[in-house]
Amino acid sequence: MSKSNLIYLGVAAILLILPFILTGRSIQFMITQIFIFAIFAMSYDLLLGYTGIISFGHAMFFGIGSYTTAIFMDRFDASFGALLIAILVAVLFAAIVSFIVGILTLRLKSHFYAMLTLAFAGLFLVAAEKWRTLTKGNDGFTFKVPEFLRDSTTIYIVSLVCLVLIFFGLRRMTQSPFGRVLVAIRENEERTVSLGYKVLHYKVMVSVVSGVVASFAGVLYMLSLRFVNTSVFHTDVTIDVLLMTIIGGVGTLVGPILGAALIELAHHWISGLADVHWIFERWIILYGTVYILVVIFFPLGIVGTIRSKLSGGSKRKSPSKKKAG
Repeated sequence: MSKSNLIYLGVAAILLILPFILTGRSIQFMITQIFIFAIFAMSYDLLLGYTGIISFGHAMFFGIGSYTTAIFMDRFDASFGALLIAILVAVLFAAIVSFIVGILTLRLKSHFYAMLTLAFAGLFLVAAEKWRTLTKGNDGFTFKVPEFLRDSTTIYIVSLVCLVLIFFGLRRMTQSPFGRVLVAIRENEERTVSLGYKVLHYKVMVSVVSGVVASFAGVLYMLSLRFVNTSVFHTDVTIDVLLMTIIGGVGTLVGPILGAALIELAHHWISGLADVHWIFERWIILYGTVYILVVIFFPLGIVGTIRSKLSGGSKRKSPSKKKAG
């Protein structure tokens, strides 16, 4: 058990007892949303941070998880068994779609891939808007969930446990030989090919893992809201998760969690100031200003910049220590 793992588990333990201290439903809901979008942002970090793949259609998998869960819970009884089946179907569907999209597009260069993922996400958005007998279109619909998930504290704890398990699972994966190959692809794809690795296979595999995790985040999102509409497929969702990853620090996994917390808190805080001054009604302007400032002062993201400074400081200190010895 490394020191960093102990720190992460300590933070998780503090967050676990937090809902018993903060009893306000609005605060619990906001923190739950942070957990859910942190999972979503970590799934995007697998593509952007570790493999160097830019996707503009990542909301597609988030929406697949959301709608699959909502449709199953609406059509069947709100039992734990139906929920498990809905989760399994959502994850399987996302895996199939991500595999097909990956096979069709990952042979292309990054910007072409980004455009094609945006096109695929647009297809799912149009399908959700037009297939009203199944999705209810833009109006959306509500659905029931199992009894134990109707309590805000329970969904808080479930989301936190899922975040911790997924974080350690992805961390183990990125530190494995598989993860090191992904980093090699990001740094120099041609050299990785020359070493004998089948780059396309690795890209497709990480795309499937990323899509499955994003789909599971969509499942949790719907369980917390108990309502779904076509907004889960919008490009704004992908842009939000992109900003979370970049602001927190790409290729860190911890960074997207921090980025999700900062963006959700900033959105909540700025929106709450709408009654103070009219400028806060245009919260997207301030949102963009915060992003610009972070990029200027933290070019590698918050976590990435801090790690870079700490590693640079340790390297500068090492010669003096050697001289003193």
